[in-house]
Amino acid sequence: MQDIIRKLDEKREKARLGGGQRRIDAQHARGKLTARERIEVLLDEGSFEEWDMFKEHRCTDFGMADESVPGDGVVTGYGTINGRLVFVFSQDFTVFGGSLSESHAEKICKVMDQAMKVGAPVIGLNDSGGARIQEGVASLGGYAEVFQRNVMASGVIPQISLVMGPCAGGAVYSPSMTDFIFMVRDSSYMFVTGPEVVKTVTHEEVTAEDLGGATTHTTKSGVADLAFENDVDALMYTRRLFNYLPLSNREKPPVRPSTDPTDRLDPSLDTLVPANANQPYDMKELILKIVDDGDFFEIQPDYAKNIVVGFARMEGSTVGIVANQPLVLAGCLDIKSSIKAARFVRFCDAFNIPVITLVDVPGFMPGTAQEYGGIIKHGAKLLYAYAECTVPKVTVITRKAYGGAYDVMSSKHLRGDVNFAWPSAEIAVMGPKGAVEIIFREEKNDPAKITAREAEYREKFANPFIAGKRGFIDDVIMPSETRKRICRSLAMLRDKQIENPWRKHGNIPL
Repeated sequence: MQDIIRKLDEKREKARLGGGQRRIDAQHARGKLTARERIEVLLDEGSFEEWDMFKEHRCTDFGMADESVPGDGVVTGYGTINGRLVFVFSQDFTVFGGSLSESHAEKICKVMDQAMKVGAPVIGLNDSGGARIQEGVASLGGYAEVFQRNVMASGVIPQISLVMGPCAGGAVYSPSMTDFIFMVRDSSYMFVTGPEVVKTVTHEEVTAEDLGGATTHTTKSGVADLAFENDVDALMYTRRLFNYLPLSNREKPPVRPSTDPTDRLDPSLDTLVPANANQPYDMKELILKIVDDGDFFEIQPDYAKNIVVGFARMEGSTVGIVANQPLVLAGCLDIKSSIKAARFVRFCDAFNIPVITLVDVPGFMPGTAQEYGGIIKHGAKLLYAYAECTVPKVTVITRKAYGGAYDVMSSKHLRGDVNFAWPSAEIAVMGPKGAVEIIFREEKNDPAKITAREAEYREKFANPFIAGKRGFIDDVIMPSETRKRICRSLAMLRDKQIENPWRKHGNIPL
């Protein structure tokens, strides 16, 4: 018995050392934690239960029969974050560069399958050189098995990916199908083809960082949601994000007790919107002043900044926030912002998170670049997301809501449950100036007449009361009472039930 225990301890120690102390030291020298250290930071202390520690690859080609490490380059299992269940896999770059083998993939699939059975999120810590070349098609098959589970888990359990090292080739498609992607600056990158291939095919010279680094993917491509300076920051922010999310689509969002009064008024909001309709203001100021304790977790803050999305709490319960940002492109909707917001709305709908929409939108961005880029289809993604969404939807129009963009931003016509407007709201087909120049084009060379016509148009249409007469706006509220009215609305909608017609799935305009 003692001999068996001794062998067990030796095996465990070999698994914990991964590729050996020299490679662990090399990982630390690059400013990176090891696979196990990352799990220790991410999960509650002492909560991790490891699975398949002794699993090894089955490859015998190219001398691999003599090279085997228990665990085969990935640490898998489950634990808790603030006492709530989560499954995790963490790739170990010290073992064969974290490359994915058939056995490696089987370990990942095992925890994903179990997570779907019990209804708990999966967090993947990616740090891999890609497919294990020695295994050929078996490795590629392993990737496809993981992809299939990403798809089946989508909308069933939250999936979060942390890219903490290389992630290239086919490996990028697993994180890309998860709900959120975090990256680490200067140590992680994602691309389908690397700099060498790019240079060979297109003759472009580009570094790995510029091609697929954290800054690139959080500012230019929109592939990743947030970038962090180091592993620890990324892991701690993952814990924070996790606190907003339900464990599965069978649960309501978590509730965290708050001492912030639901009927709190904020008089400063009464002067937030400038008197000059063309002067911008910061929509994030409104968000911070109406949510619990001014706590807002923004998603993709550096991408498509003309729209703001993220999680907050109202009366302690998680809500999703979607808001036009007048500081950037006057809050216009364009291709990038439409895609960004649509994906966020669909996530909230999948996981029973109410959506609060703050509207100040002069329309869709004009120009050949937008039209050639497919603004029609991409803008329709946001429309589709809101129209399909069945969770509680509360909308507040703060200033401009013009044209088709008014419809798209969770209007009453797209089954908005409660739609408010501030007294400063202007709801119309277009702004007074443009409208008058079309309606009274024969008078546009007479400034005095045009000015009078603009005033007439503004009085008749560019205010919330015409929409209110139609019932498209439920109430015109003072800005200072926005938090109170939203909280009351969400409380009323808590047990909302609505079903879409049965279908296999819709055909969203991809």
